[in-house]
Amino acid sequence: MRKTSLLYLIVYLLCSSVLFCQNLQLKIEGSTVAETATIDSLNYTKNHENYLSIKREVDSLQKTLYRIGYIENELKHINRLNDSVFSTEIHLKKKYSSISIYYDKSLISQKLLNTLSKKVFDHYFTIPVGELENTLNFINSKISEKGFPFSKLYLSNIEVASKSSLKANLIVESTHQKRVISDIIIKGYDKFPRSYLKHYLKIKPNQTFSLNVIKAKTEQLNNLKFASEIKSPEVLFSKDSTTLYLYLQKTKSNSFDGFLGFGTNEDTNKLQFDGYLNLNLTNNLNYGESFRLLYKSDENDQKTFETNLSLPYLFKSPIGLDFTLRIFKRDSSFSTVNQNAKIHYQINAKHKVYSGISSTQSSNLLNQVSSSAIFDYQTTYYTFAYQFLKNQSFNLLFPINSQLYFESNFGKRNQSNQQEKQSLLNIDAFKIFNLDIKNSIYLRVNGATLNSKTYFENELIRFGGINSIRGFEENSIYATLLGVTNTEYRFQLNNSIYIHTITDIAYFENKISSTEEKLLGIGFGFGILTKTGLLKFNYANGKTEDTSFKLSNSKIHLSLTANF
Repeated sequence: MRKTSLLYLIVYLLCSSVLFCQNLQLKIEGSTVAETATIDSLNYTKNHENYLSIKREVDSLQKTLYRIGYIENELKHINRLNDSVFSTEIHLKKKYSSISIYYDKSLISQKLLNTLSKKVFDHYFTIPVGELENTLNFINSKISEKGFPFSKLYLSNIEVASKSSLKANLIVESTHQKRVISDIIIKGYDKFPRSYLKHYLKIKPNQTFSLNVIKAKTEQLNNLKFASEIKSPEVLFSKDSTTLYLYLQKTKSNSFDGFLGFGTNEDTNKLQFDGYLNLNLTNNLNYGESFRLLYKSDENDQKTFETNLSLPYLFKSPIGLDFTLRIFKRDSSFSTVNQNAKIHYQINAKHKVYSGISSTQSSNLLNQVSSSAIFDYQTTYYTFAYQFLKNQSFNLLFPINSQLYFESNFGKRNQSNQQEKQSLLNIDAFKIFNLDIKNSIYLRVNGATLNSKTYFENELIRFGGINSIRGFEENSIYATLLGVTNTEYRFQLNNSIYIHTITDIAYFENKISSTEEKLLGIGFGFGILTKTGLLKFNYANGKTEDTSFKLSNSKIHLSLTANF
């Protein structure tokens, strides 16, 4: 008896499972064949697990019909034909293609409506019915950006205007007064420089409140080296105040960069070393300031010492100062000291402009008269510059996506009480083209020109090496005009290792020696992101237009950038 009862129970449970899990079919028809075809074109879901799912699908379909102009559609019935099929009939009735919406000009500007409709008049505008929902949502978002985050927007007095059009009144309701930012509280990084809130992020008290606008602005923190956003901003609304909370953290922004290069001297066939040390200190005083110290020793007995100091937002203004001191010495031939001071204005997180003055003094160190064009001279230039910077914070190996720096210098050179007008122009720009997550192309263009009636060897533009055209000795090429293009195909093996090709081409002119030449450098390299920093290896071989590649001309560069 017990076995028989158990068998009945198992059969009952199996049958119940089949019944409960059966696949129900939904069939929706219109009042005519044409209406049925219209309904079918909306691709509604026909298979369902239960009746509740069917009811939701019918409701969803009706809302879709409302949105595309069938505002009078009517549900007639939902009938069950058998155990697995439900039949529904919806009469679509008339379709309206457009709607004229009457609005209050004091609340909504015609300028805004002109972006939504081509038919905007003093008191109403006309749009297709199918665009109604998106249009109302867009208008509501713009009203919210004006300081009314709790505004409600809806249509009233909807009427038939003609055979295919409707008309309605647009009602805007707001239960609160206009919201402005009362206070800004920073959590996590309490000493974050407040000037960056006002001038860099453009967020300040008494500003009209818009959470979407604020979120877009705080994303610009990704362009800062010394701070990042922990989480999205939050707002505390009270009856009379609006308090904004920003969650920030201080990040490692100091860096130490150095490389060691070695290759064979073309004249002696001996191994020679060169390298540099580059120290960057950023925001150690919680002011946003930066200090840079560079020392470079080249293969050709050339030494460079350089310091830079940048002080942003002086006296809480959008104006900052930049100072540079650069000393260059080539063996026992000459030395050059350059000093410049600039005022910069940060337009926004990506754009910055500069204006300043630059002074250069060069001395001939040769004790005897030489046939080389090396002379004592002084120059004074007035400088104007522009910088564009765009980061890609999602990539630790390549955090900067694109950068442009253009500088123009106009002034005079003094030599033995003789003055001569000069101009010096230079541009340095690069862009990373991300093909996909792992593959990218790096393209850099660098150019400079010195315009003068006469030229001295110790005032020419120097280039060559790891930071210009690879495969050549550091600063071994002197030019009055140059153009360099660096290209790399990069492949990321993972988030911390990448390999790349090197293809560099250059053209330069030297009017002292009447030289016009093309250069080519090719090679490969890799980078490894370690706990210490980013380690880079480059191997490149360079040649001129009329020579062939020689293995002995190869250059190897090792560099390490450590953040602390």
